[in-house]
Amino acid sequence: MDKSKQSFHWRLPPIQPGDQIDYRNMSLISRFISEQGKILSRRVNRLTLKQQRLITIAIKQARILSSLPFS
Repeated sequence: MDKSKQSFHWRLPPIQPGDQIDYRNMSLISRFISEQGKILSRRVNRLTLKQQRLITIAIKQARILSSLPFS
């Protein structure tokens, strides 16, 4: 296919620069958990390695503090 005919669809990043990755931010954390309660992979989330680590830590802290149920 010709490069001029290709259309690119850029998606918005899942975490905006102003978003705080914290165990108290349940609206943000819930986007990265499956319906079974599992943490979604980095490939599915389209996150950087650092963001995925922070999300994982926040989810685990929320589970320990009973804000989120364990899977």
